[in-house]
Amino acid sequence: MAAMLLVWILNAVALLVVAYVLPGIHVASFGSAMIAALVLGLLNALIKPVLVVLTLPITLVTLGLFLFVLNALVFWFAGSILKGFSVDGFWWAFIGALVYTLVSGLLARALLA
Repeated sequence: MAAMLLVWILNAVALLVVAYVLPGIHVASFGSAMIAALVLGLLNALIKPVLVVLTLPITLVTLGLFLFVLNALVFWFAGSILKGFSVDGFWWAFIGALVYTLVSGLLARALLA
């Protein structure tokens, strides 16, 4: 339970880093980042697997590169449904999802190793 809470906080910090680095991604506060990290986690756990199965043919044709597009769409969708977290467009979502994945992975590896 404590590890899950720590990962949630690390993901919120990663989201704040992404918003600081990329001008097309906006997070209003740490509380908004916590909510956005929770929503992103839920979307990745519940919606993304369904999307992966539905888009399996195009994912195979693109040798897995379409998964980057799915990540961007989930990131963009989270930005469109939350009040304190916004993404200015698809390409900002694409870059933001990549940076978010890298930063949250590095933070988790550094603190949970």
